[in-house]
Amino acid sequence: MANKTVCVVGLGYIGLPTAALLATNGYQVVGVDLNTHAVDTINKGQIHIVEPDLDAYVRSSVAAGKLKAYTKPEQADIYMICVPTPFHEGGDIPQPNIDYVLAATRSIAHLVTPGDLVILESTSPVGTTRRMGEVLQEAGVDLSTVHLAYCPERVLPGKIMIELVENDRIVGGLTPEATKLASNFYRTFVRGEVLETDASTAEMCKLTENSYRDVNIAFANELSLLCAKVGINVWRLIELANRHPRVNILHPGAGVGGHCIAVDPWFIVARDPENARLIRTAREVNNYKMEWVINQIKIAVADASAKTGGKPKVACLGLAFKPDIDDLRESPALHIALRLQANGYDIVAVEPNIGDHNGLSLVDLEEALATADVLAVLVKHKQFLAPLVKTELYEAGALDFCGAIK
Repeated sequence: MANKTVCVVGLGYIGLPTAALLATNGYQVVGVDLNTHAVDTINKGQIHIVEPDLDAYVRSSVAAGKLKAYTKPEQADIYMICVPTPFHEGGDIPQPNIDYVLAATRSIAHLVTPGDLVILESTSPVGTTRRMGEVLQEAGVDLSTVHLAYCPERVLPGKIMIELVENDRIVGGLTPEATKLASNFYRTFVRGEVLETDASTAEMCKLTENSYRDVNIAFANELSLLCAKVGINVWRLIELANRHPRVNILHPGAGVGGHCIAVDPWFIVARDPENARLIRTAREVNNYKMEWVINQIKIAVADASAKTGGKPKVACLGLAFKPDIDDLRESPALHIALRLQANGYDIVAVEPNIGDHNGLSLVDLEEALATADVLAVLVKHKQFLAPLVKTELYEAGALDFCGAIK
């Protein structure tokens, strides 16, 4: 199968690592993205996102002629859709937005030929793979001659190149034959177990995994609110509780971010709000945590203003949605910083993983420590964890919302 051509549509945090990994494993890979900067960067053997080891994979794949990026799809034997699936804003319950998936499907419809395999990797609501089939059929593709399957990514940013290979994968086709063909394809580059099911179960499995994590984080975030009211150190509390052999509480933070955990539970809630009560409550708890953090910072600013009589400067330490990456998607830290700035507060940000931000003033940690009146640690980046830095943050009375200085 490695002599086949693969067209990967979407060269973001999942698509590009997948494309580079496939190219390294002998496939001829066509990468597709509407972002011309990303396409040009990749064709130079460079990367436009931060991910350990990805640069080496892309550099070697491009140099070997195995990976080439374009702005439009090219003919292939296997098509992989790796585009965003956000939700529509507004309303009581956010609704899934699969417009990018359907647009990507339409973009390959004229290229798909009998025997081709089309795989969706984007996290999607149940029924999306079947809807892709309908789109292909509407475009004139004989669906009985092509194979559609769903295989969600299950990787952790910062470890993507390892986990794409080592993690188990769930593959579900619209037909048993599609399931088998897609599973055999993944077995050529995945060392983890490839587990076979149907498309709807595979779609629901990914949503279930991320909803489970969201519920568990919500428990930790709710604990942090309760502890703050009675003066208990929530980090020490969790450390002690986790000494129980059957307890494993996660750590609270400023909220929940990223394209998956902060989004996917809504896909379940939107489909059946009457029965998805716990999942919905967890989303609401984690969203509320951001509002609580904003209020805590406002209180600290008011105290600082009362002491100095001026307008205090607030340094938000971290903007990414999790430690040691540059990914800002659905980031609670970014939301907090922008909300405070929009409310008239003097905000600077320290984000060591990005070079600039068009909405916020970025400074280095040294400047933030020297000039800010209020320090809010929002993301547990490694740069904030050095013993000397932790001491400085502690002595400056930094607000720690992620357990960086405890």
